[in-house]
Amino acid sequence: MRGVELGPRPRTARASGPGAAVEAVVADPNETANPKVVLCYGDSNTWGYDPVTQERLGPGQRWTGVLAQRLSPGYRVIEEGLNGRTTVFDDPLSPGRNGLTYLLPCLESHCPVDLVTIMLGTNDLKQRFGHSASDIAEGGGLLADFARRYARRADGRPAEILLMAPPPIVTLTDFDLMFAGADEKSRLFGTYYGRVAKWNGVAFLDAGGVITSSELDGIHFEVGEHRKLGEAVAGKVRELLGER
Repeated sequence: MRGVELGPRPRTARASGPGAAVEAVVADPNETANPKVVLCYGDSNTWGYDPVTQERLGPGQRWTGVLAQRLSPGYRVIEEGLNGRTTVFDDPLSPGRNGLTYLLPCLESHCPVDLVTIMLGTNDLKQRFGHSASDIAEGGGLLADFARRYARRADGRPAEILLMAPPPIVTLTDFDLMFAGADEKSRLFGTYYGRVAKWNGVAFLDAGGVITSSELDGIHFEVGEHRKLGEAVAGKVRELLGER
């Protein structure tokens, strides 16, 4: 899935006349020339799956959209959310979901970036993988370390990395067999993700301390929770990039 940029988009001017097919980009005079770029790497909860409609939330409803709205005009937020994405594990039933495999091409395609958020691990809880909360957190830590080593800002300095622990799973409905036993493991995410963030020298945010998963399916976030998470992440971004 391609990353989706949130924020001001350039206007276009289409040439007129017979056979004209040229589209020129017209700069937005209100857009900052060199915005700080925030790349959000995640799964369906970054993509914006709505547990109410089972469709995608609108751009301004997703936590990434709220993040873009809360940051100053000098920022650009890029979404890289993919349904079913794991930290570092191949899914035999959903090819292409390994978060480590795609991370380097993702970082290079969006380079330069100033900050990368990583919120993955919920899909790793699927029963077919059989991983512990500790193993899953270490997968997240591997992603964070990889991003710390390869993500670069425009001036060549390493980007800031924010590792986010997904919130605990609550009452499961349609996904009960797929995620059997996941609720207990997910309640340990905050502890173990915090540890691996410290080990890898990256910033940490426990999403479970900010939001709760929906009772409708036990996994995804409703609109109000997206808003709270976006606001919390905006505060961390300002802190990490030197804004108070």
